[in-house]
Amino acid sequence: MVVKKILLNFIKERRYSYIAGIILLIISSFVSLRIPKVLGNVTDMLNAGQGTRKEVGALLLLMIGLAVAGFVLRFWWRYYLVGNCRYVESYLRGKLFKHLQTLPVNFYNNHQTGDLIAYAINDINAIRRVFGFGFVALIEGVLINSVSVYYMVGTIEPILTIIALAPVPIVVAITIILRKTIRNRFKKVQEAFAAISERVQENLMGIRVVKAFAQEEPEMEKFDNLSRNNVKTHMRMVRVSGSLGPVTEICFGFSFLVFIIYGSKLVSQGAISLGDFIAFNSYMALIMRPVINISRIIEVWQRGAASAGRLNDIFSEKSDIPEGIENNIKNYDIEIKNLTFTYPQTRNPVFKDINLTIPAGSTLGIIGKTGSGKTTLANLLLKLYPINNGQIFINGIDINEISLETLREIIGFVPQDNFLFSTTIKDNISFYHGGITDAEVEQAAKISSIYDNILEFPEGFDTVVGERGVMLSGGQRQRVSIARAIAKNPCILILDDSLSAVDTETEKEIIGNIKNILKHRTGIIISHRVSAVMYADNIVYLEDSTIIEHGSHQELMELEGEYYKVYMSQSEMSDENMGAKE
Repeated sequence: MVVKKILLNFIKERRYSYIAGIILLIISSFVSLRIPKVLGNVTDMLNAGQGTRKEVGALLLLMIGLAVAGFVLRFWWRYYLVGNCRYVESYLRGKLFKHLQTLPVNFYNNHQTGDLIAYAINDINAIRRVFGFGFVALIEGVLINSVSVYYMVGTIEPILTIIALAPVPIVVAITIILRKTIRNRFKKVQEAFAAISERVQENLMGIRVVKAFAQEEPEMEKFDNLSRNNVKTHMRMVRVSGSLGPVTEICFGFSFLVFIIYGSKLVSQGAISLGDFIAFNSYMALIMRPVINISRIIEVWQRGAASAGRLNDIFSEKSDIPEGIENNIKNYDIEIKNLTFTYPQTRNPVFKDINLTIPAGSTLGIIGKTGSGKTTLANLLLKLYPINNGQIFINGIDINEISLETLREIIGFVPQDNFLFSTTIKDNISFYHGGITDAEVEQAAKISSIYDNILEFPEGFDTVVGERGVMLSGGQRQRVSIARAIAKNPCILILDDSLSAVDTETEKEIIGNIKNILKHRTGIIISHRVSAVMYADNIVYLEDSTIIEHGSHQELMELEGEYYKVYMSQSEMSDENMGAKE
């Protein structure tokens, strides 16, 4: 299991703290378990009227010293052993987050956000409890019981020891029988939590849609159903795990009753002393606590096992994108040869035998109907989906041979959704690297025609945009996204329908600015507007999974094909809008 390997690596890294904690735990157990024996000796001395006040006082001081030493040792072994559980939580969550960053886009298409949140929170917390209470209680219980049995058998009465330990096999057998049920029901609990997380996340992200359609009550009802299901799954698990504690206590209660009757008889017959009886009673109380905890230990370990299984499924996911090793890219011309691509879990190809050349320093415009595959080309250039060898080349090198880090470092990409982080405008623009200067941030903002808008905000570039940039308009979000890509200073710049939310005048201004920075870069402008691509060196029109027209704006206009029809249609709409304004 991948999770097992990660946890073993963690233990190896922190082995010295574990060794120190276990050694201190062993010493603490021997020290603490000497107290009942000393108490028995004091009782016998007082019962027999033997021993001086000085001798009794010395034993009492010894008991106090053992108690203090046990307290100090207990503090330190818990500091080392229990403290490590917080480190394993951080360690495992970091590994999970890093792994999630390596997974392809298709993985996120098939996994809900709420479920992934459950992995990062609930499942890792379950494993933390294994390393905390589960591990410590198990080790402490084994030590305490072993040392207690040693003292009881060797110094007191074997038959009483058998009576005291009689419930242990029964409790262990019951927990072994129920452990699989606990694990399965805990999986259902995690799934219920994931469903609630997903519902909350979707509703918060889509709160404006919910309010706009007055769906508050139906959404509350759906959430109540999920909450009730969550309670139901928890109660089904509690009915099993909660029964272990009472069963254990009943078994030990019966054992303790037999011990009192039989032990009293042995004291009256002189077979054991009163001090031995009291010491034995103390040892039995010490034994009961770890055994009673068996139910909790089993529950914690089974929860951890269920969570480890869920996490292992995620860690076992591998990217199907070739990593590549080539990083010596000097020229940034792009060549596409016979590209055919079909999205995973779909049948119809998005591209069929696409052939295209984009010389370094030139700009390609891509236009076409919705669903024609315009965005797909950008996704493939970024290696967000796997493609066959020999279909896309940069600088004559197969894209599958170029390392992901190098490829994504040379490309500046402005996606359709214009995602902004819940931080300042400045931090969003300088997202690519922290060393960018304020002047470079401002220059990128000027090129994307958002600079003046930013200065209108009270906090300027330090304005916090809110979750997903909610404080900004659609056009402002697009322009901040463009500024972010420009600030990266990429060798290849891809704009994927990034001007759809801006007005025509602003679009012309941005296109004019971008034309200047694309003079020495390879550019790809994807849009449904002819006005956004008409200044490109070459334009392709996509339809039915292939290129049906290509050439410059003038050439395509003279062809009077689909591109010409779109241009005329959009020009008429623009004239109508202008007339309406007048």
